[in-house]
Amino acid sequence: MTLAELLVRLGSFGLDLKWRVECDELVDPRCVEMERRSADGGMDTLMLLSLTTPFLQLIDAEARGFAEGELVVILAEVDSSFWDVRAVDERVLGELRRRYPGATAL
Repeated sequence: MTLAELLVRLGSFGLDLKWRVECDELVDPRCVEMERRSADGGMDTLMLLSLTTPFLQLIDAEARGFAEGELVVILAEVDSSFWDVRAVDERVLGELRRRYPGATAL
């Protein structure tokens, strides 16, 4: 699963967020661009989505989504093998569990 896929699965919840991304390993030039655009106020969801496709695989990266300056979602890819997703809205987590039956609560 890619960051782009997760962003799409957030649906309307994620559409108006501002994102800040940090990559522990810069495996692609787009990682540098995401971190550059994360400075200051962050980037909108559509910009982040454009930088994550096609098929950007991240290693130890974290995307933090903010609404009106408040942190509302964290998408953390760990060792390019699984995602840790945290959100203030339980409906978002429920939708992800429904879409991905193998998902487990931590």
